[in-house]
Amino acid sequence: MQDKTHLVDEITGHRRMRRNRKADWTRRLVQENRLTVDDLIWPIFIVPGTGIVDPIAAMPGVNRMSVDKAVEAAKEAADLGIPAIATFPDIEMELRDETGSNSLVANNLINQTTAAIKKAVPDIGIITDVALDPFTSHGHDGILRDGEIVNDETVDQVVKAAILQADAGADIIAPSEMMDGRIGAIRRGLDAAGHQSVGIMSYATKFSSGFYGPYREAINTKGLLKGDKNSYYINPANGTEAIRDAALDVEEGADMLMVKPGLAYLDICWRVKEAFGLPTFAYQVSGEYSQIKAAAMNGWIDGERIMMETLLAFKRAGCDGILTYFAPEVAKILAKR
Repeated sequence: MQDKTHLVDEITGHRRMRRNRKADWTRRLVQENRLTVDDLIWPIFIVPGTGIVDPIAAMPGVNRMSVDKAVEAAKEAADLGIPAIATFPDIEMELRDETGSNSLVANNLINQTTAAIKKAVPDIGIITDVALDPFTSHGHDGILRDGEIVNDETVDQVVKAAILQADAGADIIAPSEMMDGRIGAIRRGLDAAGHQSVGIMSYATKFSSGFYGPYREAINTKGLLKGDKNSYYINPANGTEAIRDAALDVEEGADMLMVKPGLAYLDICWRVKEAFGLPTFAYQVSGEYSQIKAAAMNGWIDGERIMMETLLAFKRAGCDGILTYFAPEVAKILAKR
């Protein structure tokens, strides 16, 4: 009888991939990508008031927090080694209007939060968004005129808002409203205001996605939105257009690039990183988070395993870091390893 091992070796040419998988130590030794706490950015939601921790029904485990509680969360993040947080306000309905004018109030909710966190936890990074959707009565990211989101007027306003956010202590401005020319305009505005060291993390490829639903509940724009955002967000079918969008942001001075949403756009993460070589981030958005949480709560999946696997997928796709609501949970797991 012919030796079966000999037959296998003839077929494989003595190459056996399983040799490197045979033990835990060999698997660790040859692992190509690793997730660390340094890869995490924690998005948090802010509300007015004090002593408030308000659970978001559509995002189990995520809360809206008043400024004092956000400061506590920032301290927790710093203690866990998380490098940065990203803040998103849910402002009072009476402060929202057609133009999102509250974005131009120096002590508005987002700027109050930044100043308070910077005073209490000066070494944690703070990333702020200048999109107008938390401030508008119609739920759009820009100024609505005669049924159209007007580009240049919106850009003028987000530049002013970006300067106010930098004045309050924001380390990175992350504009998500997808208006043309915004990155260059914000860079010029920040520099003229003496904020040359404040970075810009561009939402370079933000797609018109169905994954944003729970987020819109979190900042209370879900019932406000008139129409859709297809005229300024990218069509999910268009990868090449997304790269062209990112290229313009690079030319205009973006320091970092973001892909949003995450898992459904891993190909875009890879293409962005390969094309430009800038620090590249993915936003694991609310819909991605909530799907994992809901399935885990129903016992359909191993929630922790899937959480870690999805985050590792971003690293494999070339991302330097991930904005994720899982950040504190992941940081605690990593600390035990």
